[in-house]
Amino acid sequence: MTVSFQLQVGGMPAPAALQADLQSVEVEENVDGPGALVLNLPVNRTPSGDLNYVDDGTFEPYTPVSVVLTAGSSTQCVFDGYVLSWRLHLDRASTESTLRVQAQDASWLMNIDNVVREWPGLTDGQVANDIFGSYGFATVTANTEDDSPAHQPDQHTLFQRATDLQFLHGLARRNGKLCRVTCADKPGARTGYFVRPVVDGSPVATISLIDPLTWTTDALDLDWDVMRPTEVDASQASLTSAGGSGVPGDSTSSGLAALGARDLPTFAGRSSTMLLTATADAPELPQRTAAVLTESGWFARCQGEADLDRLGTVVRAGALVMVDGAGKAHAGNWFVWRVNHLIKTDSCRTRFTLVRNAIGPLSSSAGGSQ
Repeated sequence: MTVSFQLQVGGMPAPAALQADLQSVEVEENVDGPGALVLNLPVNRTPSGDLNYVDDGTFEPYTPVSVVLTAGSSTQCVFDGYVLSWRLHLDRASTESTLRVQAQDASWLMNIDNVVREWPGLTDGQVANDIFGSYGFATVTANTEDDSPAHQPDQHTLFQRATDLQFLHGLARRNGKLCRVTCADKPGARTGYFVRPVVDGSPVATISLIDPLTWTTDALDLDWDVMRPTEVDASQASLTSAGGSGVPGDSTSSGLAALGARDLPTFAGRSSTMLLTATADAPELPQRTAAVLTESGWFARCQGEADLDRLGTVVRAGALVMVDGAGKAHAGNWFVWRVNHLIKTDSCRTRFTLVRNAIGPLSSSAGGSQ
């Protein structure tokens, strides 16, 4: 299978000499935070005594940089952002001098200035679209689906005292959503996402341990943790009607489809209740409590690494993948929470962290073991 990558610097394809010099490229994608890029390059002295890639202006602050990764017919822009820092190591033996360039994705533009602003009469999804649009980012219809009620000034108004990125991440968490800015197949086509996790689609790849011909990984590490709430107890005094007891907003479900037969309360075999004390208007309570359970519901985790040529496609954070050969408890679809693309001139590996809000069926034939 053909696996290749293209680095762009300053909006243009990197010179062939620069791309050939790259010792390694690492891209990290997360569904709940900015993506990051690390480039490692050798540094040599030019005949004039300057340092290449250091003194020539290649990687100045806020230089646009992007990485497009191709595996077979799958081409994805896995990073599109800006240079924010570097680390230079100079050694008397010139062959040991290196430059480590670090960048963050385009969402960093939303994290530069602190903002004080009121957002009256808008839902959280509308606020997200307004902020994304102010940076020239496209938006998706799902940003305003499963949305909050509009925040009215005569109730608990919506007030921002943070950077736009910090503010939207806070709104996303209390809505049970994920906030990020990413590209699809080419740099510059940036889209702002403020969406619920999608768990009902088709997997983009299969992570297999056992198939003698189509195996994709050598090892997987899996764990689960049930020390988290399965129910939320909440109530809020109404600002529009009298009553001393408050409006209840208790919840036992996140509203998110389970990726296996046994969700957290079923698997744990007992309930664990959390008291929600955050201020909210009464109509927001069901969404706030469901968001808590969405976050706590990711109680199973799977980590591993695969060669991209065996995986067959570029896996992105936020996708679904199938895990095969991990037993009935862990086989099935998993949600991709984090991906590290580890690129060298002769190889490309994908390190992944998957999460799941359910465990598969207990095997009765194994006497209760999984």
